[in-house]
Amino acid sequence: MPQSPHGGPDSTPFTGLDFSVNANPYGPNPLLVQALRDADHAAYPEPTYADVRSRLGAWHGLDAAQVALATGASDLLHRLVRAFLPARGTLLSLHAPFGELARAAALNRATVVTVPNVPETLAPGTRLVYVGYPHNPTGHAPTLEQLRALADLCANADALLILDEAYAPFTTLPTLTRHPAVVRVLSPGKAHGLVGARPAYALADPDVVAALDNLAPAWHVPAGTAAVLAALPAGASFLMQTLPRVAQHAAVLATDLGALGHVGHHGTPFLTLRAPDAAHTCAALLAQGLRVRDCASYGLPDTVRISTLTPGENATLIRALGELVRGGGRHG
Repeated sequence: MPQSPHGGPDSTPFTGLDFSVNANPYGPNPLLVQALRDADHAAYPEPTYADVRSRLGAWHGLDAAQVALATGASDLLHRLVRAFLPARGTLLSLHAPFGELARAAALNRATVVTVPNVPETLAPGTRLVYVGYPHNPTGHAPTLEQLRALADLCANADALLILDEAYAPFTTLPTLTRHPAVVRVLSPGKAHGLVGARPAYALADPDVVAALDNLAPAWHVPAGTAAVLAALPAGASFLMQTLPRVAQHAAVLATDLGALGHVGHHGTPFLTLRAPDAAHTCAALLAQGLRVRDCASYGLPDTVRISTLTPGENATLIRALGELVRGGGRHG
């Protein structure tokens, strides 16, 4: 089965401006980079990662047994499918799921059902429910009341609700407090501008964490990534300093792009722009050293996703898109 498409680097060398990656343009967080450098790369990590779990658990007001570590959220999603989604079971996703989750379900011979609204019932056989909080690429998010009701629905149906909070730090979305049917998946590398280190973890009930740990190979988190995870509480000030600026840049970018076509923006660092021929738009921009994300893999072939960079870099994209529109590559 082919790999899932993603933004960012591929096999083709690229040295231009990359608007396809949803990450903090002011990163990487210097404190986390220092933790990465200071890690003991000459020895195997402590195999249970007890200290890292304890630090993250205390930060979230939880026990260490409620924290599962990973190298990338994709790893957690694949393990969740293997542990809790049987063959011929159903993964229900609010809007299009993250590609790695859909691929994991397909590899497990499960069914993926996508719905446009928060469900009020679950069909028999539904074992995992996925919600991007907020969703990528649309930026939509349920209300806290809707999430609580959906979590209760999952609990009554012997299902798990996966909350993918990859982009939650960029927003003002409230946090859903602990619920036995909820698995919160966090990938802080995006907000800290350190996606290359692949830090990720999940918060869930101990039995869910134990099942995830059982599917992880020994030393599954490298020493450097474990050090980054342990340093997250101390590195939170970087987010307070930079994320308001990122939000402001994204809002200005959304306004400027609005003159070129229909824009969808809901407080995330990324936004969507309607482009009737998205593949052509992406190719034309790439030829100018500008990369945006074609949303065809999300079921939106007439849409591109753009993540904010700094104001000067955003202005370069606006000029290039304006020239495309004036040249006949219209957006609407």
